[in-house]
Amino acid sequence: MSGYPSLRPHSSSSKVIDLPNGLYGVPDAMLNGLQACRASSSLQTVHPLQASEMVWQDHQMKMDFVMLRNSQGLHAPLKLQMEHFAVSQMQRLPCLHSSNLMMDTLTGADDLIKFEDILNSPADSEVMGQPHAMMERKLGLL
Repeated sequence: MSGYPSLRPHSSSSKVIDLPNGLYGVPDAMLNGLQACRASSSLQTVHPLQASEMVWQDHQMKMDFVMLRNSQGLHAPLKLQMEHFAVSQMQRLPCLHSSNLMMDTLTGADDLIKFEDILNSPADSEVMGQPHAMMERKLGLL
């Protein structure tokens, strides 16, 4: 084996997600979001390719890092991973829309036109809420 990740997709639906319950013993959708409530129920993947598609980008990045390590040495993927980490730490306040332009440039996604580029208008966003409550949630105070 040359260090490459497996080409066969592995299902991630068997993971147990532990969510904090609200006052009445059910997940609080207003605080944790609807995606967290969907993950708490016993929903599984609809199609076998869905699990593969969810991890495709991470799998592709691992393959690129292994090829880069084999061709240029250990320093090149480490440098790129440090840049990814630094770029992922820079964020706006939770109530403001962010385009993540630096991450798109670093991953090469700035050349692609995706579904999110056309139908992701900040005016249509459901993220807008109380900025103080959202910041307290992000900091773990709420």
